[in-house]
Amino acid sequence: MEAIFEDIPLTNNEVSRQFELVVDNIKAKIEYDLQKDRMFLTHTEVPPALEGKGVGNAIVEKTLRYMEENNLKLVPLCPFVAAYVKKHPEWKRLLVQGISL
Repeated sequence: MEAIFEDIPLTNNEVSRQFELVVDNIKAKIEYDLQKDRMFLTHTEVPPALEGKGVGNAIVEKTLRYMEENNLKLVPLCPFVAAYVKKHPEWKRLLVQGISL
């Protein structure tokens, strides 16, 4: 993740069931469904004004860090999240057993 995103907090909006990262007053999000200790990441959305700046990678990495800190296992239903984990195999440790990318 680029250093410019390190200090931007990730918000877990439990009511909307999404993680949010606000960059330049614009909100990127990852929608999820939590079932016991499994988090299904279903959709990542980065508004056009933020595309190409590394915001998508930043929100995925921050979300994965959150999951690890909270002992949650990953089910990557979102193609962007799955592609990120493929490119960064160190995060495969969070995958629910039986899921391979």
